[in-house]
Parts: sequence; structure tokens; C-alpha cells
Amino acid sequence: MAERLRAVAAEVDAPDVVLAYSRHGDRTVVTGGTAPCPATAREELRYEIGSVSKTFTGLLLAVLADRGDLRLTDRAAAHLPGPSGAPRTAGHRRGRHRRTSRPYPHPRPYVPPPAPLPLAARARAHPHRDAITLLHLMTHTAGLPALPRDFYPQGLPRWNTAPYAGYGTERLLDAFARSRPRHAPGSRWHYSNFGVALLGTATARATGTPYAELLARHVLAPLGLWHTGLAPAGPGVDATGRRKDGVTELPPFEAGAFTAAGGVRAAPGDLLTFLEAQLRPEETPLHAALTAVRLPLLRRGLGHRHTHTLTWFQHSAGDGPLYFHGGATLGQEVFLGFRPDTGTALVALATRRHTHASVLARRAYDLLAEAPL
Repeated sequence: MAERLRAVAAEVDAPDVVLAYSRHGDRTVVTGGTAPCPATAREELRYEIGSVSKTFTGLLLAVLADRGDLRLTDRAAAHLPGPSGAPRTAGHRRGRHRRTSRPYPHPRPYVPPPAPLPLAARARAHPHRDAITLLHLMTHTAGLPALPRDFYPQGLPRWNTAPYAGYGTERLLDAFARSRPRHAPGSRWHYSNFGVALLGTATARATGTPYAELLARHVLAPLGLWHTGLAPAGPGVDATGRRKDGVTELPPFEAGAFTAAGGVRAAPGDLLTFLEAQLRPEETPLHAALTAVRLPLLRRGLGHRHTHTLTWFQHSAGDGPLYFHGGATLGQEVFLGFRPDTGTALVALATRRHTHASVLARRAYDLLAEAPL
């Protein structure tokens, strides 16, 4: 397997490449890249995992539902306060629940938006928005766009450096209050960072605990993920991302209000531990939640090829399902996947902005789909 991993690593044109593979708990880690080896070994650094962060948020949601802190069927509006902290018109139920199983054509300077209107003037009832549940947010079926409409005017001028950094929770909540989904929740699938970002805020509101603390307490600590977190830690701890040229260094990614959708940083070893927990949930304190996030919830695409669980994309491979998720930030790329039928898991990381020519995710997926040696 080491030879196959090295062959894949050699195909990836990026300054730093890490491939970490596990089969029944036996691990193989291969590193490479076009840049000189950093002072800290590549496999010891933390990497920005972008949208793979959603698998952590989805697991957190499952844990909170299993604990009775909330329900997947809770209306999102009930847990989303206005920018001033006032509850939304849908109200907020306190207490624990019972357990249940293209850029703009003419460049123009960014003009800050006017101050938000009072909540009552903004959050007029809308049947589709008001029917959105936490489950809809997590499974990209809420009818919300990929990003809020007002994200692009402030994000485009710094698209290659920090488009998310200036978009805070106040604006996210205001965008939700103004949203008018075209389709009923649950009727269409559309990938939405907007939705999962709202979910992170909703979990914090429902529990009275910041998202970062919730993640650390209920997911990272129980699984022993001590080299995973949200805040950047600097050189020697975090890998440095590069632009599409593979040379120009980028500052640490700032997710702003989209932390739950793309703000996690993790070391390869932690990511492999995370996947091994998915393979053997009964050996972890999060048995029920880890089992729940593997259950198929919806199918889409030609021939219903694409199956989705609460957190994972799912395809058929060999004698069972292959679960996977990809992600990227402005200067890093990642693929995670695992197969219960073979007991295998694979982490693939690279420090170069994803382009259409990138082969990391494709090669990693193919390697995991093959029969293990």
C-alpha cells in the first residue's frame, strides 16, 4: 500500500502532500510535495479542511440530538436570534427535549450595507423559510443558496485572500431573516455553506454554548482529537497554503460566520482517528451518533447514484458503501473517505488551491474504491 500511496502523492502538484491510510487500524502515512520539507514534519502539521468541517458539524448535531439538547426536526428559526439577540418570531423553546433516535461584470468599491432594520420589520413570515428544520440545514435541502446574496459585494474584492473574514454572524442572521427560498424545504438538494453556517449558530443558541466549545466538548475530546481546532496557531503548527501558482503563500484561512461550514483545522493523524471512529463506532463514546451519521437520508442525481447521510456523500463500492467528503480553502485541499466493508480509511491533503486540473480528490477516491491489498 505504501507504494500505491507514494504513486498518488507523486501525481499531486502541490508544495506539501500527505496521504494517510488505515486498514483495520494499521496505518500507513506517506508525504511528499514540490517544496522543501518544512521544519515540522508534514504529517505533524494541522491542515485547513474546508468543507470537510461539515462532517464534524453533522456529528455534533447528531450528538446533541442524542443527548436531547435539540431535535433534528426543530424549526431553525426557533433557534436563530436576531442580530440584537432577540428571539425570532417563531419563538424559542427552552429546556431539554426528549431523546429521539461568477464575479460582477462591473467592478465597484465595496459600500457597507445600511444598519439592519428591527427584527419585526425584517423577519416577516415566509412559508418556506419558516418551515426549515435543522435537518434541512445540514442536508442541503433547506432551499437556501450556496452563500447569502449580500456576501458577494463584500467578498469579491478580497476573493483571493479573505472573502469570508468580513462576514459576521450579525449579517448571516440578517440574511436569513430576509431570505425567501423558492422551493419548499426537503424538495430540492442544493449545496449550501449558508445553511450549515446557520446550523452552527443554531446549535449554539439551542444550548447556550458557543459552537467552538460545543465541538471541543462533544466531538473532539470524546474522540481524542487533540490536534484539531478552529483558531489558527501559526507556523510550526499549521501548514501554509498556497495560491493556484503553488508558490505564493497565503495567510491562515478566516471563516467568519461560516466556521461550522469550513473552519476546522486538523492534523492527518487526527483525521484518520476521526475516520476510524466512523468505522468502529461501537468502540467510542459516540456510538449512537456515529451510527446515525452513516444512515442514508436522501438520494439524488441520475439513477439516484448520489446518496447522502447526515454528514457524508455515499457511493457503492465492492460489497458495501463508500463514504466520503471533499473540501478546500483558498490554499489547501482535502479528501476524506472510508469503507466499512474493507475496514479502510483514507486522508489526502495538499497545500495548493484547488483547480480543475487538481487530481488529489480523484486519485484518493479511486484508491479507496479499489480492493485493498
